[in-house]
Amino acid sequence: MSEPVSPTENEPQPDEASEPRRREPVFNLPPVVLAVIGICAVLYLLQQYVLNEAQQMTLLYDGAFIPVLYTGQYGFDWFLFTRPFTYAFMHGGVAHIAINMIWLAAFGSPLANRLGALRFAMFYAVTGLASVALFWALHPYGEMPLVGASGAISGMMGAAARYGFRIDRSSGRGAFAGEPLSVASVLRSRGVMTFLGVWMVINLATGLLGFAPGIDGQIAWEAHIGGFVAGFFGLRFFDRPPAAA
Repeated sequence: MSEPVSPTENEPQPDEASEPRRREPVFNLPPVVLAVIGICAVLYLLQQYVLNEAQQMTLLYDGAFIPVLYTGQYGFDWFLFTRPFTYAFMHGGVAHIAINMIWLAAFGSPLANRLGALRFAMFYAVTGLASVALFWALHPYGEMPLVGASGAISGMMGAAARYGFRIDRSSGRGAFAGEPLSVASVLRSRGVMTFLGVWMVINLATGLLGFAPGIDGQIAWEAHIGGFVAGFFGLRFFDRPPAAA
């Protein structure tokens, strides 16, 4: 029967013993953000390399948001309920999906770490819906399909502005920190207002030009504005206080 042995002076104490250092994951992104990126990537690859031309057109018609279909002149189909959400997972080109996924990782990760997976998914859906709502209000008879996650990502930028871009990394993963700023506080923040000003100029410039370098098709700046406004003013409906240490 073994007896307990007192640690010698040179032996490390239990709390001093070296523990195997945890490896940081290559992609330190919340699972829900990885899931959104994965869905977007699979849909894009499917459309580009698996489906034939007729199948691509069917996917585009059933999955993209087409404003004129909501005027009532083309009758009813069940995809009218899903298009305002599925369009936000589809993209029109390599540059389009690449840029959106980079911005999604940058702004979506701290937001998902703050809100949690379920609230983040709801935020993504609601801001994406707000994006197409404004786009439809301004172009109800538009026939061009609208695709892309940039409306929901603009909502995340609006949320980031309400947090003043404050990030807390004490838990090992970056999350937006503190209580959401009031609108008045945002307006008084030089850093936040500078970011918003640059973002607005870029959106208006691409809207007036009708395109952005490297991206095929017209830029739906109206959808960006709709998503941003929804994220900026609607954040408090999704926010939750950070977990106590």
